[in-house]
Order: sequence, then C-alpha cells, then structure tokens
Amino acid sequence: MTASPPFQSSAGRRETLLAAIESRRDDLVALTRDLIGIPTINPPGNAYLEICEYLGKRLKSRGFTIEMIRAEGAPGDSDKYPRWNVIARREGAHPGECVHFNSHIDVVETGSGWTVDPFGGELKDGKVYGRGACDMKGGLAASIIAAEAFADTFPEFAGAIEISGTADEETGGYGGVAWLAEKGWFSPSRVQHVIIPEPLNKDRVCLGHRGVWWAEIETRGRIAHGSMPFLGDSAIRHMGAVLAEMEETLYPALAGRHTEMPVVPPQARQSSMNINSIHGGLPEPEPDFTGFPSAVVAHSARMVIDRRYLIEESGEGVRQEIVDVLERVKARRATFSYELRELWTVSPTMTEKDAPVVTAVSAAITEVLGLSPEYVVSPGTYDQKHIDRIGRMHNCIAYGPGILDLAHQPDEYVGVDDMIDSAKVMALALMRLLGAGSEI
Repeated sequence: MTASPPFQSSAGRRETLLAAIESRRDDLVALTRDLIGIPTINPPGNAYLEICEYLGKRLKSRGFTIEMIRAEGAPGDSDKYPRWNVIARREGAHPGECVHFNSHIDVVETGSGWTVDPFGGELKDGKVYGRGACDMKGGLAASIIAAEAFADTFPEFAGAIEISGTADEETGGYGGVAWLAEKGWFSPSRVQHVIIPEPLNKDRVCLGHRGVWWAEIETRGRIAHGSMPFLGDSAIRHMGAVLAEMEETLYPALAGRHTEMPVVPPQARQSSMNINSIHGGLPEPEPDFTGFPSAVVAHSARMVIDRRYLIEESGEGVRQEIVDVLERVKARRATFSYELRELWTVSPTMTEKDAPVVTAVSAAITEVLGLSPEYVVSPGTYDQKHIDRIGRMHNCIAYGPGILDLAHQPDEYVGVDDMIDSAKVMALALMRLLGAGSEI
C-alpha cells in the first residue's frame, strides 16, 4: 500500500505554501521580465530555442528533468526557424497522477502604438509591460512559481508535475501541442490533469472554446484586355456576387443562432464568420515598384473565411452552408465556377464542471479570492483543442492571470498581484490534485 503524503488536511502547511509564493514575488517579476525579453515573435518563429533553453536551465536547477523536443516536419518547421518545445517533469516521492501546466512560448508581432519597449519588460505601477506579458508569459511564470513553491513545501508529494513551453499557438499550435499530442505526450496514461495559463482573468475557469472552420474560396474567370472586359470574365465580380449572397442570407442566419455555452464576451454567443482576406487579379507589387498595373481582367479571386461555430452546430453543417451559398450564386451566373478548399477545422469543446481539474481550481479560487469562480468559454480556440481532440485528454481547462482584452494590443501588460494570486490558485490546485484525494 502506498504511503499517504504527510501534508493531507494540514491548514498550517497550506499557509506555508501561500507564504512561499508571496516570498517569491521578486523572483516572479524577474522571471516574467526575462521571458518577455526573449522576442519569440511568430510568424516566423524567432528565438524558440533560446527561450526553451532558458526554461530548461531554470527548471533543471530546481529538480525537474528536461526534454527538448523539436517538432520536425511540422508546419513552419525549418532549419532557419525550428519549432522547439520544452517539457520539464518533477516526480514526487510517491506514485500518483500528473498535473501538467502548458503555456505557449510564442507571441504575435508588436505592431505600432507602444509607449514602452515591447521587449523591455518594464515594471510600472504594479504591472509588467511587454509583448506577451499577458498572452501568456505572465501565466507561464506564475505556473513555474506555483510548481516550485509547491514542490519545495511538500517534497514528498504524490504524483508528478509537468511544465511545458510550446511553439506556435498563435498560428494554430501545429508545431507545438498538436505535434506533441500526436507523439503521445498528452496521453491520459501519462498526464491526468492539464491547466493552460491563458489570460482569462484570475477569477474565471475557462472550460473550452467555440469551433473553428477555415476555408479558401476561389472564383475563376478569363483573362482579357481591360479595355475590352466583354471578352473576358471577371473573377472579382463573381466574388462580389458571393459576398452579396453572404450578406443577404448567411450573415442573418448566423446572427439568429445562439449557444448555451458561457462564451465571453456575450456577443460571441452567436455563430460568426470573419472574412480574413481577399485577393484578386494582379498580385500586389513589390514595395519599391513605382510603375502602374497592367490592364487585365482578373482570371482568379480568392477569399479566406474564418467561421466560428457553436457546440450546437456540426462541422459538416458549417461546410454545407458555404457550399449552398456558392451553389445559389452559380445558379444565377452562367459562367460562375469556384473551388472550395478546407484549410483546417477544430470542433467545439467544453470540459464538464465536475471534472477534477475544474473542481480543484474552482475551490482554490474561492479560497484565495473569497468568491465563486465564473465559468466561461473562449470565443477563439487555444491549445486545449489539440489536447482534447488528438491527445484524448478531456480533463483540461484554461486558467491564468491577465485580462484577455489586452492580448495582442500595444502596451500589453500583466498585473503582479494578479500573477501572485493566480500562482496561489495553481499551487492550491496542485495540493488538491496530488493529495491522494484528501480535502484541504
């Protein structure tokens, strides 16, 4: 019979754990600033190896074993921009389950409008500023502090703790969590609980996300001289007819569909579709080209659509709606032809509220913040999609510090107090999940 860990039902050691996190405030700030200072911009995928080596060095010095894993052959992986991931694991003194904290290491481009250095990690008025501060290097740092404080306070814990830094979440996660899940790293036989520290506010438990379906529509025409368009067939005009049909029939239908999923913000509780891009006719000239375009009728036009759908809908139905739009246009336009190419799709997912990781984090939020957590669903996908769909590991949530609205914005920041509180929640969740089922 396995010996029980000595910290069960110990209020005193629980307070010691919370105090250990408070004592690491300066370390937490320094860690967050260091992570922000590594410019892991994606695309193209800069400095992945640098940040993985940084994380590996730190966690190895604190008793974790380190695996550096390149997602060879994944979309985006190349010798110039290799898709590196790091997984750190610390085994407890007794057999038990594994809690895994997964954070993506990549950030989006900085854009314009910053009043601070995007990679300076400036600390001002209790906030750490920089690209990725909120999304999600602050959450990564909080999970590291939580895990280290827990392991130091309860060195004879049961089970294992894993911390991963993974690539490419901002571009779909196919060089990160998807690749790792395909290789078995998120199999339920080795990982039983997953917390993804995405910035969804420290008092919220994110249960999942809406579905997504990306596709490209191409309309075809016939090239001709622009002075005699009657000798050609404009693919751009055909695409205009597709847009008009979408405005008349598809968008009103989407606006009338609503979900019982607690999606935030509330406006995202309906079906939606974004037109990601439209390209037609001549290719865009080089930036230094000073000439004029040639006079031709467009023989091709392409549109990429980003459809977000509800758990009450099906992926097959989402695709069929687009086919129906295109077929209605075809019935009215004698020379209309098209091709529909599916780019990628992910089904909606929502973890049950009574799942172990949900109840553990929820109880910890109540204890740390003195309030009942809000259960939410994300309007967009994040790496839970791969853990659920490929890894078949359904006991997964997103929980972390930061305000989601700040993600991808200029002057992005994360509050130090929010990181401390979230680290406390994560640590208490570890205490529940790795405490052989005992109550705290």
